[in-house]
Amino acid sequence: MIHETHQKPNHTVVANDLRWARIVARDRTADGHLWYSVITTGVYCRPSCPSRSANPKNVQLHDTIEEARATGFRPCKRCNPDGLSADAENAAIVARVCRLIEQSEEEPSLTDLAEAVGRSPSYFHRCFKAVTGLTPKDYAAAHRAAKVREGLASGNSVTEAIYDAGFNSSGRFYEKSTGMLGMTPSRYRAGGANEEIRFAVGETSLGAILVASSSKGVASVLLGNDPDELVRELQDRFAKARLIGADKNYEALVARVVGFIEAPRLGLDLPLDVRGTAFQRRVWQALQQIPAGQTVSYLEIAQRIGSPNATRAVAGACAANRLAVAIPCHRVVRNDGSLSGYAWGVERKQALLAREAGRGH
Repeated sequence: MIHETHQKPNHTVVANDLRWARIVARDRTADGHLWYSVITTGVYCRPSCPSRSANPKNVQLHDTIEEARATGFRPCKRCNPDGLSADAENAAIVARVCRLIEQSEEEPSLTDLAEAVGRSPSYFHRCFKAVTGLTPKDYAAAHRAAKVREGLASGNSVTEAIYDAGFNSSGRFYEKSTGMLGMTPSRYRAGGANEEIRFAVGETSLGAILVASSSKGVASVLLGNDPDELVRELQDRFAKARLIGADKNYEALVARVVGFIEAPRLGLDLPLDVRGTAFQRRVWQALQQIPAGQTVSYLEIAQRIGSPNATRAVAGACAANRLAVAIPCHRVVRNDGSLSGYAWGVERKQALLAREAGRGH
C-alpha cells in the first residue's frame, strides 16, 4: 500500500542526476550500488530492471536497499532487487560449474553441465563465456593441462599424470601435449632442461632489445634500458633451458625486429612460440589482428573475443605478453583513448603508436 504522506520527488533533480542516466541505460554494473522506487506503481527496482522506463517525475533514487525499503513499497517481481543481481547469479552458477568440471574424472558434456544448473545449453554456454572469458570446453582443457603440469612437477610418471588429469587415452593426450605444455611431456617433467633458447641483444632508438627463440619460433621480445637486465629476465623465464647467444645467423632475426620498430609500416611476420593460458592466447590472437596505425580499447578486445565482461582479464593478458611488438599490446588503449600501462614503459608505447601513425621517426 502506498503511503499518503510520501512526497513526490523533484522531476528536474532526478532527470539531471547521473544515477538516473544509469537507470535509463539499464546499467548492470550499477546493480548493488543504486536502487529506485516508482510512486505510481508502488515498487522499488534495481537499475537493470527490464520493465518499461518510468517517468522521472514519479521516481525516487536510493543509494542503499534500506532506503528503498523504507518507502514502504514492494520489491519488483521482475528484477528482484532484494536478491542477487543477474550478473551475481550467473557468477554463482559458473562458479558451481567450475567446481563440477574440476571434480569430474572425465570432461562433462555441455548438456550435462547445463542440466546441473537448470539452464539451456545455449544460454549456459553464453553465460559461462561471459563470466570466465572461456567456453566450458576451454576451461576443462585448461584445468586438465594444469593437472598434468602439477602431476609432472610432483614427480609422477608421464602416464600417471595423463590419467590423473582425466585423459582416457595416452593417444588423445599426446595429440595436444606440446601445445598444452609448450614442449614434450618428458622435457616438461625435467623442468624444461636442455631446451635450447637462442637469443641476441640489439639496440633501437627506444633502447635495448632482446629477441629469443625456441625450436618452434620467437618466444620472447623484450625492451628495456639495460641489456644485462633483459638477459637476466630471459634467464628467469627459462631457468632450466640452455641459452645460446653470440649466433651471427640469429642476429639477423634481431635486425628484422629492430627494423620493424624503426619503420613499423614494413610489417613483421615471424613464427611465434606463444606460451600462455587459453584465454591469454585468445586475447593475443585478437591483438595480432589490429592493423598498424590503429588502436582499440580493452573493452573492444573483450567484445571481439566474445567476453564483453572480461575487460580486466584482457588488460591482464596484455600485461603478461612477453612478445613486444610481435604481439602488439601497445595498440590497446583505455576506453577514453588515453594510454594506460605498458610492460616496457608508456613512453615506448607512445613512441610506437606515433611511428605507426606516421608521426614519429
